[in-house]
Amino acid sequence: MKLVKALSLAVGVAFVVASTSAYAGGDAVKGEKVFKKCKVCHTIKAGAKYRVGPNLNGVFGRTSGTSPGFKYSKAMKAAAIVWDEKTLDKFLTKPRNLVKKTKMTFPGLRKEKDRENVIAYLKKMSGK
Repeated sequence: MKLVKALSLAVGVAFVVASTSAYAGGDAVKGEKVFKKCKVCHTIKAGAKYRVGPNLNGVFGRTSGTSPGFKYSKAMKAAAIVWDEKTLDKFLTKPRNLVKKTKMTFPGLRKEKDRENVIAYLKKMSGK
């Protein structure tokens, strides 16, 4: 029984490490370059004004549709997504797959490495 518990614990730890390390490989410097695609609509510096989309500074841990003063779609507000690496990755892959009626027209980032790098950049700029 102790062996089963030990194996179960080891598998659980390995799963947690594997699931969080998928985003640890991102390069914030490369992410800043990829973010140029996002800059058309979004800002990232703390206190910067909104553009077509909300400021993404501090996005980690924030619930979708809650950045003060930005007019979100009803769909984004209703989605109530808490932004973390996993949800951002899914959203950045193809935004309308996660939030069907979002106002965001960007088709997404197809390359996994681009998404990892943008997420690393967002984390760096948000102080995470």
